[in-house]
Amino acid sequence: MSGTDRIRRQQILREAEGYLDLAVLFSDEWPLSEQRRCQLAQRSIDSLDRLHGPARESAEALTLRGMALRTMNRFAEALSPLEQAAALEPDNIHIWLALAWCYKRVNRLDMAIEALEAARDEDPTAAILYYNLACYYSLSRDVRKAIDFLQDALKLDDDYRRLISAESDFDPIRNDPRFRELTTVIV
Repeated sequence: MSGTDRIRRQQILREAEGYLDLAVLFSDEWPLSEQRRCQLAQRSIDSLDRLHGPARESAEALTLRGMALRTMNRFAEALSPLEQAAALEPDNIHIWLALAWCYKRVNRLDMAIEALEAARDEDPTAAILYYNLACYYSLSRDVRKAIDFLQDALKLDDDYRRLISAESDFDPIRNDPRFRELTTVIV
């Protein structure tokens, strides 16, 4: 690949990433309408469509495509590029998290859990993986595993404790005495 081709590829990837950032970066403070968010995500995809050859199938391009589709709530379509990206970069837990997120939304909790387990094998110190595993096991109504993973998440990063009360994924086990014992803070 020539230097010019490499620079052009990087420009296209940064452009696609920029559109995606605009679509989601400040969504908590300044949410966009769904239509505007989808338009920006589509622009990201349009940018990626200008890539050719191996650049189009790079982990970065596949991840951006999957994230754009996810942003557009096209979860089933996002799975393929995210699966391919995870195969190319198995140590990138952010890809695994996005993949699990999409699996959850297509009602494949088993696959979401499998994706997070693969990520945990890559980085056993990432509290977010344990927290999300706790959420998914709660939704699967496996109280023991949900509590075990939540406990592990809190050991790694107690800041996750502040998210528990608002996390609807824990609703299926919220009244379990073991869950209440773990999540009750004694002052």
